[in-house]
Amino acid sequence: MFLQITEPVSSVVQEKLSQAFAIGIDLGTTNSVVAFSENGLPKALVDARGQRLLPSVVAYLDGRRPIVGEEAVDLIDESPDRVVMSAKRLMGRSSAEAREISGKYTLTIADQGTTDTMAQLKVGAGMKTPVEVAADILRALKTQAEAALGHPIEKAVITVPAYFDEAARQATKDAAALAGLKALRLINEPTAAALAYGLDQGSEGVYAVYDLGGGTFDLSLLRMAKGVFQVLATGGDVTLGGDDIDRLIVEYFHHASPEIDLTPGLYKQALKAARSIKEYLSRQEWGRWAVFENQDCPFDRTTLEHLATPLAEKTIDICRRVLLDAGLTPKDIKGVVLVGGTTRMPLISGRVAEFFGQLPLTNLNPDEVVALGAALQAEALTQGAETLLLDVTPLSLGLETMGGVAEKIIPRNTPIPAAFSQEFTTYQDGQTAIKIHVLQGEREMVQHCRSLGEFTLTGIPPMAAGAARIIVTFQVDVDGLLTVSAREKTTNTQQEVTVKPSYGLTEEDYHRILRENAAHGSLDLKNRLLAETRVKAQQLLHQLDKAIQVDGNLLTTIERESLLQAMTALEQRLTDADQDAIVERQKILESMSVPFATRRIERLVQQSTE
Repeated sequence: MFLQITEPVSSVVQEKLSQAFAIGIDLGTTNSVVAFSENGLPKALVDARGQRLLPSVVAYLDGRRPIVGEEAVDLIDESPDRVVMSAKRLMGRSSAEAREISGKYTLTIADQGTTDTMAQLKVGAGMKTPVEVAADILRALKTQAEAALGHPIEKAVITVPAYFDEAARQATKDAAALAGLKALRLINEPTAAALAYGLDQGSEGVYAVYDLGGGTFDLSLLRMAKGVFQVLATGGDVTLGGDDIDRLIVEYFHHASPEIDLTPGLYKQALKAARSIKEYLSRQEWGRWAVFENQDCPFDRTTLEHLATPLAEKTIDICRRVLLDAGLTPKDIKGVVLVGGTTRMPLISGRVAEFFGQLPLTNLNPDEVVALGAALQAEALTQGAETLLLDVTPLSLGLETMGGVAEKIIPRNTPIPAAFSQEFTTYQDGQTAIKIHVLQGEREMVQHCRSLGEFTLTGIPPMAAGAARIIVTFQVDVDGLLTVSAREKTTNTQQEVTVKPSYGLTEEDYHRILRENAAHGSLDLKNRLLAETRVKAQQLLHQLDKAIQVDGNLLTTIERESLLQAMTALEQRLTDADQDAIVERQKILESMSVPFATRRIERLVQQSTE
């Protein structure tokens, strides 16, 4: 009944809703998307502007909360040094690694005097870690989902590139925690895309998922069989994407006007223009453009494709390697799924079709498909599902042995979750401790692999060299995160560590960021209450509109007109930042609707007794 429907949702009910439901998030380099699935039907959620894509751009202005999305993009021209773009490329990276892949001027890495600490980005006069930037984007997506769904959200399935390593995956989970989200699962982007395409619905065979986004590339091969998704092999490059094409366009136009001083701020503005050119020429053949002021240069699709062809060929080379790893040829592939906005380029989609010998599947929006798959997995983890996901480790995991040799314990493309054990021993007489240095990579020597962390097993009985028996176990969970344990068999002495790079987010960093967020707590609370008030008002308007459509004949012409005027007045107040004004209009409308609601109840009672 109408009066019951419009009662405010109690805090107990809201808490139950927040616990029962989870969202899917595609945290992208260029754009991010949040989606929700109910009864197996996922949909991307829109923001207040009706947009599904949230630009992964954050602006940090003095004295203000972080600005995320289109508003931040608009600030690139005004305050480029305070705007952060493409921070995903630096997730889990050390300062030294960040400097190598940050790109000219797009991300300014702070000089911290050391190379093995977490990368810090210079933003105006301050610094931000990539984890903090990602957290601000996730927090904006969380708020967007809560506004769209009408209740708090605390859980999410978040997608990551299949080729993200341990550090980048852990950094993503850290960002989720800072944003107030529990990451139920980190799911690889290609696997999420396969889910969204419904390839589990009776489809069988091997499918390729080609995922070329703004900053990363992945190719995954999945075998479908009766609701089981088994990833056979995966490969990729976390520094290869549409951003690189934008950079090549900027360099082309700068070559035409070499006298222009390409400052960091101007470079960001030029990248913004280059992205628009790329998107336009993916639909049209030709145009005239001005990446820099006072320029007017012809630039057609042929020129764009000439610049982008080396990048396209790099992705095809990775496709060849992944097929080789799986022992397959293009003819063994039943279908090809395209993911990521960069695949809209005719050059990319055409080259993929040529390599695999078939037209790719394109019936879902490549910008949204990953988030839709994540939403399906979120529903499965909270509501239950019959689909089984069997993902793989993208890179080999192992440890250091004598002579700086990297001993692989879990080879790449091993299905996860997984647990592998191997026996080691001491190399000196009387040795009572052993250092376990955990590595990731495909090279044979430690210096060429990535250090994930180390710990020491102590308490080993003093024996002759080679007499001790030490069992080292590597366990990888469904998120691809690693735990390493070591046990000496004679004494059962054991040590265990959840591997996290030394330059990851420390507990001190975590609590510092939380303290900074708490400093804005009153403003956040005010904004939350305003959002909740808007949601309740929208629910009232929706239910009243529906009631008028069904039982409008219970109203006189004057009553209907008065109600509609009150509804319009409330609707106009929804854009205000004044919560009290919205509540006042809502109370007026509720009071005016009481006689109507009473008549509806009386009609229902009369109908039930007839």
